[in-house]
Amino acid sequence: MGIPFQNPVGLAAGLDKNASHIDALGKLGFGFIEVGTITPRPQPGNPRPRLFRLPEVQGIINRFGFNNIGVDAAVENIRLSKYKGVLGINIGKNFDTPIERAAEDYILCMKKVYQYANYIAVNISSPNTKNLRDLQETKALNILLGQLKQEQTRLNDYYGRYVPIALKISPDLTPKHLDAISKSIIKNRIDGVIATNTTVNRDSVSDLSNGKESGGMSGKPLFNMSNSIIRELYLRLQGEVPIIGVGGISSGEDAAEKINAGAELVQMYSGLIYQGRKLILDACHSIG
Repeated sequence: MGIPFQNPVGLAAGLDKNASHIDALGKLGFGFIEVGTITPRPQPGNPRPRLFRLPEVQGIINRFGFNNIGVDAAVENIRLSKYKGVLGINIGKNFDTPIERAAEDYILCMKKVYQYANYIAVNISSPNTKNLRDLQETKALNILLGQLKQEQTRLNDYYGRYVPIALKISPDLTPKHLDAISKSIIKNRIDGVIATNTTVNRDSVSDLSNGKESGGMSGKPLFNMSNSIIRELYLRLQGEVPIIGVGGISSGEDAAEKINAGAELVQMYSGLIYQGRKLILDACHSIG
């Protein structure tokens, strides 16, 4: 994406939803940090309980629903932070914004975070906001990405600074969907892809306590699904667009496997809950 990273191991979005802990997280050894998902207006997210551990398989199911303090308050947190590393800002739509007006939410957020971001992640793949994944359909995606690219060009001219856009996609995509998404990414000159978000698939955990809870599943059960998407995406993009690999990293070897699958960078979140900070160091060492 044209950004110099101190190391290829980053923090995935979701841990610091409100950009309120950037300075502390920046001291843990990450090569980059992604905050959010941030929406135009504050929203409480889905009712509790909305987070469930699957300790038997080092997995987590969440149905948070983009709970956050809104873009204005989050930007103020970012502005006050002292972190000097690479910062990605993940943006989404409010739950009550009609899907046909979703682009307005993304563009509003993009305008407000642009001057503070090293890259902007566009989250169209969370399973916890109704109909959000419809934006991955070909026509809707082309319209959204085209509008975001136009806004990026306008903001680049205004600020004299190019901020890359990365699209965050689902692990639950069919080959046909991947074909269409890859073509749209190339057509609209999107700068990066984050693969993947959480899955709604429960085949490997349905017999576990909490295994049938609704929401997106992350952690170790997601690892192979995510890697498969990364491999297929890499083949379709032919190395033209960098991939950030995320999903189920629980060891240094897992991080290296993401790179071997076609990712240039990796991110982690759930693995940190089960493994702690050592996972960051192990991942950096294994990738080399």
